[in-house]
Amino acid sequence: MAQTSYDLIVIGEGVSGLACAGHARRAGLSVATFESNLFGGLVINVNELDSYRGAESGTLLASELMQANSEAGVASMQKEVTAIVPAAGAFEVAAGGAYRARQVAIASGARLKKLGVPGEDEYEGRGVSRCADCDAPLFQDEEVIVVGGGDSALQEALVLAKFCRKVHIVHRGTRFRARQHFVERIGAESRIAVLWNTTVEAILGGKMVERVRLKRDGKSEEIAAAGVFAYVGLEPNVACAPAGTGRDGNGRLVTNGACETAVPGAWAIGAVRAGYSGLLRDAVAEAQRVAQAVRDRLD
Repeated sequence: MAQTSYDLIVIGEGVSGLACAGHARRAGLSVATFESNLFGGLVINVNELDSYRGAESGTLLASELMQANSEAGVASMQKEVTAIVPAAGAFEVAAGGAYRARQVAIASGARLKKLGVPGEDEYEGRGVSRCADCDAPLFQDEEVIVVGGGDSALQEALVLAKFCRKVHIVHRGTRFRARQHFVERIGAESRIAVLWNTTVEAILGGKMVERVRLKRDGKSEEIAAAGVFAYVGLEPNVACAPAGTGRDGNGRLVTNGACETAVPGAWAIGAVRAGYSGLLRDAVAEAQRVAQAVRDRLD
């Protein structure tokens, strides 16, 4: 009979989840990870990791962690966790069946927010993309739009500029939120133009995206574009979190300094957690601290 009870169940196989599971397993715990999508999370869309030493790309980093976990004996379940319920000092984890864990680590990450405009869903995969590193070559010599003003938006615009004739960065504000070295690189790239005080009203076209209607300084206008890439923030994946875990104003799980939620034995790490810095190295550091804390508690 397949094992259904573990010392630690980790929800999510992004970098933080994989790092936590691997560290806990090497510390002697029985561990399982659950992931409903492809392992790696959003980081697999990043070809060049700017803030994590020793990893050439997100895909390579996630693959190395996944391989190490497999060799260490971490059980990987390709199943969606729909509920986590405290039960008699442990947890019942529902994922197409019942699993039991003495402790749980929620590392379910976040997903890119949508713009919520007409045409966005209709043209998904037909000009609307969530990954410049993946899809930039499809827009060779085309004009595209990147929406956003943070690190991700500027990084993706720089990737697109290697292939596209013109990249328009649409930003609702008057200054970027990104780190200064990204801002400087954008300013030095002749193929990138910035549209300040501008928002997207609709994405238009035929079989593929052809135009985007913008509101700029209060006036509507349309510009030609073959692609739209939106990087306007993240929404945490918290649907499965146990009742009683607190949320901040952005829906992220509130924890104490040790990354434990208000539900004893339920931990949160990485992008799902309120207070997470957004840096990959911090996600890994949190993962290792939680794994050790779980190990100490279960002694």
